[in-house]
Amino acid sequence: QVQVVESGGGLVQSGGSLRLSCAASGFSFTYFTMSWHRQAPGKERELVANISSINMKNYAESVKGRFTISRDNAKNTAYLQMDNLKPEDTAVYFCKASRSVSGTHYWGQGTQVTVSS
Repeated sequence: QVQVVESGGGLVQSGGSLRLSCAASGFSFTYFTMSWHRQAPGKERELVANISSINMKNYAESVKGRFTISRDNAKNTAYLQMDNLKPEDTAVYFCKASRSVSGTHYWGQGTQVTVSS
């Protein structure tokens, strides 16, 4: 049974930090690209950052220098360290596992991040 479960969201003041975790099971985590997406009220879901199976990383311009994506293959877990948070970072954050060669992708249920000014 495939599971992708996010945790670590919450309420934080502007300038604060949060660390999101994405625990995966039921598939070969090592071979999947892991990505974080977010969706604010009334807006489309957008890519925040991704990390490939060989640890290549990409970030949205809006979070470069503030967010860091990482993965621990031994724990089947991906992380998103978010520093210097801004009110505009407020959104539901989703984790996604994807493997382009098979067209397979799995989404988590999301975790709420709220940044107060």
